[in-house]
Amino acid sequence: MLFLVLLAGVVAGGLLYQWLGERRDARRYAAPGRFAGGVHVYQTGAGGRAVILEAGISASSLSWRLVQERLGAMQRTASYDRAGYGWSPAARTPRTMENLVGELHGWLELSGLRGPYILVGHSFGGLMLRHFAARYPALVGGLVLVDPLEPAEWCPLQPGNAQRLGKGVMLARRGATLARLGVVRLALDLLMSGSHTIPKLMAKASSGKGSPVTDRLVGEVRKMPAEVWPMVRAHWCLPRSFLTMAEYLERLPETCALPLDDGALRDVPMVVISASKSDAAVVAAHQRTAALSTKGTHVVAEESGHWVQLDRPDVVIEAIRRVS
Repeated sequence: MLFLVLLAGVVAGGLLYQWLGERRDARRYAAPGRFAGGVHVYQTGAGGRAVILEAGISASSLSWRLVQERLGAMQRTASYDRAGYGWSPAARTPRTMENLVGELHGWLELSGLRGPYILVGHSFGGLMLRHFAARYPALVGGLVLVDPLEPAEWCPLQPGNAQRLGKGVMLARRGATLARLGVVRLALDLLMSGSHTIPKLMAKASSGKGSPVTDRLVGEVRKMPAEVWPMVRAHWCLPRSFLTMAEYLERLPETCALPLDDGALRDVPMVVISASKSDAAVVAAHQRTAALSTKGTHVVAEESGHWVQLDRPDVVIEAIRRVS
């Protein structure tokens, strides 16, 4: 009986810690942009053709901050948070490709930004922009695909990838539960305060063999400007971030199985960037994607991992200028 009372007290304390933390974060880290079509849009610059930045499968507008800062005031640029990530509220519709493309088109119509646009997509965002280009070809003035996800990576789904994907979904759903109980917040608060031992033990206990993934993600976040670290922390203390990621991962095989109509890319200025650390098969697929356009170019970002916009923002910026 005493154990149950103590457990109830711990749970109640965690829920209160989470609630107070969410209120604190909402005051400290207000959305830096504006809302259009129900999503948060962060816009900089005022000149030239509008550049639209599409994040990866679990990333937000913050993942583009280095690129957006360096493009400067002379290039009109907008990054945004897909529903469920960053400052955007949780999605009200399934995270199907049709809905994702429709939501991008919806906020662009309401944003006041005029097309055709220079579209820049990282990883999953690159695949999404290929579907957008097929549906709205008149809105695409140029395309930059940053180490884009190739459908063949996940379709047909190989046994090893199926296991990895299942593990990712499980960890994401577990993360949502731990976020509700304040555990994720406590671990990240300790990490931000300089403590490493306890957060690592908590990550190991909650994710087991998945803890190296957590370490890699923390390493990527640390490549962003230091001022955005607390914002990333605040977003990943929210259960909806984990639930959104879980749905994306669950739908990944069916998303990659969708047919791609790349005919609209034939005459579009396009640069496909491969990370130098990508597998040879992926780089070869990127070369074939670049060849879909008569104005397509393939570039390898030297000394770069998958998050090219963090490792080599200069390569991304040069590609944007090339297609502008």
